[in-house]
Amino acid sequence: MFISNGVTGGGGFRGRREPQKGPQVRINERIRVKEIRVIDDEGQQLGIMTPQQALDIARERGYDLVEVAPQATPPVCRIIDFGKYLYEQKKRAHEAKKKQVVIEVKEIKFRPGTDEHDYNFKMKHAREILGDGNKVKATVRFRGREITHKELGMQILERLEKDLLDAGAVEFRPRLEGMQITVIFTPKK
Repeated sequence: MFISNGVTGGGGFRGRREPQKGPQVRINERIRVKEIRVIDDEGQQLGIMTPQQALDIARERGYDLVEVAPQATPPVCRIIDFGKYLYEQKKRAHEAKKKQVVIEVKEIKFRPGTDEHDYNFKMKHAREILGDGNKVKATVRFRGREITHKELGMQILERLEKDLLDAGAVEFRPRLEGMQITVIFTPKK
């Protein structure tokens, strides 16, 4: 009788390595080209040589040979401590991510029978969102037979467009998507 341990066959990585994530950096013996351009640990160019010659120089100085520009002709390699190189790459990526501006799309929902006070409140909120540098997606939702009066939804969105003229510009014109009409505003610079 066969007793299963709960693991189904076919999946997993038994006997195989997991696939690598991201670009792979080649170091030391993994550099397999005829010639490479070598830069030493102080940033000076040592010239074009074979990978074995460069590896001998790197080992003599107590460092690794790291391929930094594989797309160049010939590929560029540096004599550097590999751990330090990885640390600097991670730090550079973190700094780039920190400087990245993330723009969110925030949605404001209306109904065809939205009151004057509710409209003004939501319009002011949309103005604040645009002022913060984010996009606004204004949606008019229809229920049941309300969809026969699409013009009411279009009037609300046209009015919103006029009221937000100074804070933002229309990125996508109002369009019907199923039982709702949407328009997207972007902040003005």
